[in-house]
Amino acid sequence: MTDRTRIARQFIEAIPHSRALGMHLDLLGKGLAVVSMPYDPRFVGDPATGVLHGGAVSALMDTAAGAAVMSHPEAPASTATLDLRIDYMRPATPGQRLTARAECYHVTRSVAFVRATATDGDAERPVATATGTFTVDRAQGAQA
Repeated sequence: MTDRTRIARQFIEAIPHSRALGMHLDLLGKGLAVVSMPYDPRFVGDPATGVLHGGAVSALMDTAAGAAVMSHPEAPASTATLDLRIDYMRPATPGQRLTARAECYHVTRSVAFVRATATDGDAERPVATATGTFTVDRAQGAQA
């Protein structure tokens, strides 16, 4: 396990909300993170349909985006969400695992930019897409 992977796993595991949602780091690359969570009836937003609450979807996307920032080659020592815009395309299919793929595509001295997509069993039709900005808090002595 690389240092980046270890740090990203610790990042996800340190967030009680991420642990409660059962999030799992599936893949981590240079500025790329894939995080998933199982379907859980405790997080249903509509009891009549069994569809997950949008807050669970957004938490997954936010966590994946933060991990993508931390895995970027110009990785900050820590990060926080500045802005996250989520567009919901359709309800997540009840009973299916939800996966968020996030890419940190640009980093400045103080801000990182991320795109993310959440899918369920139908990877061709996104559940939601997101764009976001995150703080860049570099380790002391690190260069931009």
